[in-house]
Amino acid sequence: MLHLLKHPLITHKITQIRKSETGTKDFRETLEEIAGLMAYEISRDLPLKEVTIQTPITTCTTSELATYVVLVPILRAGLGMVDGICNLIPTAKVGHVGMYRDHETLEPREYYAKLPPCITEAVVMVLDPMLATGGSASATIKYLKEQGAMQIKLVCIVGAPEGVHRIERDHPDVDIYLSAMDTHLNEFGYIVPGLGDAGDRLFGTK
Repeated sequence: MLHLLKHPLITHKITQIRKSETGTKDFRETLEEIAGLMAYEISRDLPLKEVTIQTPITTCTTSELATYVVLVPILRAGLGMVDGICNLIPTAKVGHVGMYRDHETLEPREYYAKLPPCITEAVVMVLDPMLATGGSASATIKYLKEQGAMQIKLVCIVGAPEGVHRIERDHPDVDIYLSAMDTHLNEFGYIVPGLGDAGDRLFGTK
């Protein structure tokens, strides 16, 4: 269920966003590029249906996507991954779930949710650059299941073992996609070595 995506371009770009000197513009653009590169692997098992089409030469039988794809970024930081995947899957619909982590209890708090009506028949990709404690991701997945989502993938860029174990425990039916697995969480619940607060770095806030 854990898919660790290894590719030289992804590794190179993660190095760039890890650097503390990388500014907001470069961080945002590179994060989007990483999400786009990840999308190839994430979409590898999307179902296809057979169709007959007319080419400029003749008719032929070929295939096209047979499912809806819904992207659900966990606000705020998940927004930074949406465009990179939509560039590859432009028909994807986008829902939003707002979760924030209480920095004292490290527990998730929901403050917003809006989903497209096709959620029950779609392949749903939950997006969050960081899989730290796994609390927000687990709560989001639980909410999506309550809304009828049946096929869910969790897509993160950097993860920690603690977060992976939490998702494996709470949602053993959900595949996890990571581009990097870091070593641990520090006493504040941040991934080490990580890349800092992805939301703040994306939007230039503190």
